[in-house]
Order: sequence, then C-alpha cells, then structure tokens
Amino acid sequence: MKNFVIVAPQHPSEILKRAIEILSKTLCEYTLEFPICLSDADNIAFDEYRTIYIGTKANNKYISEYSSVSLDTAEEYHISVKNDTTIIEGHDDAGALYGAIDFYDRYILKFEHKNNDMQYCINFFEHDKLPEFDYRSAPSIKERGLWTWGHVIYDYKGYIDHMMMLKMNSVIIWNDFLPANANDIIEYAHARNVKVIWGFSWLWDTNCAKFDMANIMNESRGIYEKFEREFAGLDVDGIYFQTFTELHTDNIDGVIIADAAAKFVNNTAKYFYGAHPDIEIQFGLHAMSVKNKLEFLKSVDPRIRIVWEDCGAFPFAYLPDKIDDFDQTVEFTRCIASLRGENDKFGAVTKGFTKLDWSKFVHAEGPQYIGVSTERTKRNRVERQASVWKYLQAYWLVNADKALEMIKIISDAKSKDACIYALVEDGMFEEDLMFPVALYAEMLWNSSADVKELISNVALRSYVTFA
Repeated sequence: MKNFVIVAPQHPSEILKRAIEILSKTLCEYTLEFPICLSDADNIAFDEYRTIYIGTKANNKYISEYSSVSLDTAEEYHISVKNDTTIIEGHDDAGALYGAIDFYDRYILKFEHKNNDMQYCINFFEHDKLPEFDYRSAPSIKERGLWTWGHVIYDYKGYIDHMMMLKMNSVIIWNDFLPANANDIIEYAHARNVKVIWGFSWLWDTNCAKFDMANIMNESRGIYEKFEREFAGLDVDGIYFQTFTELHTDNIDGVIIADAAAKFVNNTAKYFYGAHPDIEIQFGLHAMSVKNKLEFLKSVDPRIRIVWEDCGAFPFAYLPDKIDDFDQTVEFTRCIASLRGENDKFGAVTKGFTKLDWSKFVHAEGPQYIGVSTERTKRNRVERQASVWKYLQAYWLVNADKALEMIKIISDAKSKDACIYALVEDGMFEEDLMFPVALYAEMLWNSSADVKELISNVALRSYVTFA
C-alpha cells in the first residue's frame, strides 16, 4: 500500500496545523503509517507515493497548478481526487480545515461502504488507484455554534475539539464571572477556528421580574464599566447578554417589557459602541415575553444582533418531543427573521439537548478555572447523563426533520449573516460527541440536504457516539 505525502505551506497557521493533524490521523488509521509532511513537492517520486496538497491558492503554490475552481465563500472548500493526487483546497485556512475533516466524512465514508453482498466495508486505500472524487461545499449558516454555562464545561479542550470536528465556529460561554482561564480558552478556540462570545448579565437574573423598571437606565454605565474591567483586555470576539425578558408575561409592574428592553439595550450599547465601534454585541432575547409586542423591537440598534430563544416548539423547546405547536413556531420564526428588514443581524438559540439542572443551581461567588476536571470526574458525569442522551437521541431520530426545516427557514431568510447556537450544557459533550449534536451541526452546514442522507452520513462516522 502506497504511503501518502501531505504537501502543506511552509509556515502554516494554527488553524491549518489542525487540518494537517486531522488528515494525518485519518490516513494513519487506514494505511497504518503516518504520512510524510512536506512544503516542497518538486522532488517527490510520484510513482512511490500518493500526494495530498492542502491549503489555499494564496499559501500553497501547488494548488493553483492543479485547481481552477473559484471558492467565493468564507470557509468553503473543494476536495478533488484524481490519478492518486488529492487537492484539499479552502477559500481560507478554515475552509482547508473543514475540507480535511470532510475528507473522511464525505470521501472515505462514501467509498469505504461502497460494498457488495460479501463485504460491508473495504479499505480502498489498498487498491492500485484511489476512487476519483470531486466535491465542494460551503456553510448554509455563517456562524454555527453552541451555548453553555461555563461552570458545566468539564474539559474546555475536549468541548472545543468536538466543535471543530463538527465544523462549528462559535461558542457562547455564559458565567456569573469571567473564567480565570479565559485567555487560555480563547487561544485554544481560535487555533480551531472557534470564536468565543462571552455572556454576562444586563439585568438578567433567575427572577427577572424583580427590577425597578423606572430606574433601569441608571444601570447602563455600570454594565459597560464591568466590560472594561473584565473583558476589554482579552482578544474578545464578541459579547452576549440577556436582560429582563425571561418571563411569561409581557409587562413588569405595568411597563411593557419589549419597549423597556429595547430602550435599555440601546442606552447601554451606546457606551460600548462609543469606545469599541466594531464590537459584536448579541442580545439574547426570550420570545415569550415579547411575542405580542414585536413592534417595539424594531427600534433596537441595527448593529446589535438579536439572538432569539424560547420561540415555541422543538427545536426551540428543551424537549425534542414537544412539536404540538410546530406550525405556529414556523410562522413566528418567519416573522422574527424579517422583523428588522433584509439586513437584520439575526441569531437564534435552539434547544432539544442537555441542559443545566436548575434544581441544583447556585450562583458562583467569584471567578473559577473552568474546563479542567479530572478523567474520573468526567467519566462519572458521562454515566450520569447516559439515560438523558438516550431519550434525546430517540426523539431526535423521530423529529430531525423539524429541526432541519427550521434551519432552512433561517438560512433562506438570513444566509449571509445568520448565527445559530444550540444549547448543549452539562451533557459531557467534551467526552462523547453525541449523535444528535453531530446531526444538528451537519444541518447547520448543509441545510439543503435531505434529512435521511444527513442521518446516514453522520451515523457512519467513527467519532460519533450513540447513547
């Protein structure tokens, strides 16, 4: 069996290094030999090796020689296999990373299981020639990610690594206090093309009805000063906040929540934009308190991304079997997707996965190091969550089409600038990359695919776990 030579740029970025690592591991699994990694292919004995060129046209001169494909979208990639020469080309380094991941997901799995009645699987790398292949792909949703409380991340490296393998590129981490190891988390995430959006309260609490609505504007300056003290010195990709909208009523003491929230958010944001005009601000908005007062939200500063939550049935509901009001949820989603016009910065947090155990919740009293637990702690929590994942998995298999339909609606309306986050917390996603999350992530990448094709492709992946 011929070994591979990976030809990459001489000084690859951290993101491209991850692509080369993933590709090396994948090839070694099938050839039982680590590929050779070079930056100069001029003297390769091509009859002795199979060659893979990885990178972009801008940083790998050999790709321009073999590929005339034009990649126009951020994170887009092209995989070509012909005459034992493979090109994994990205529009950018992130595209090359996702191409390396999908070399397994889309190429190897396609031909490994191209079997006959005598064999379920074949190692086609043993053949004289590799099967020819030509495939290009770009994300349906611009920013695809997860939402979680930080104190229930038990291994931030595992959590981010699994996001990378699912082609997810953004995480919202909400905590009472900025984690003491926040800078380490950011650095690790950026090397894997994952943005870190830090979440903190703009008058959100476990009881949002307690605020003095007549004096909320006085809180704006203090919120901004907290950001300057704790967050401004970091390599911040953005901030996410919630305010007093997580209520099953549309008013507090006779004050309309939607109106008060819009005014308060705009008043607070002006401090941020005055000092940081390009900052990404995401407004986590709970729909149940504003769904009948949407006209007030049209006044929210257009620079602010509204990230909608609790919009109705699954996939916005916590439980994936809650689909009774699905048609109404579809109509509401269409409405909010066009609420602020064509260029609206739209976002959503969907659910249907593991969540915080609110019966045991207590607020933290200060900064913590998050995501640094022992192996024993992690495995113990995996066992405790096993039955939860089995339940979730069962209804994701039944109702996956509902999640895909909702993503398609958002993609069709906001494909150029949409963010969708799935709430996945305290489910040990960092240890086991569970099938429902992997399926959902693939929907975010390719919302135009058939749901059955997505299910079968994701189910075949060796790194995906079934409950």
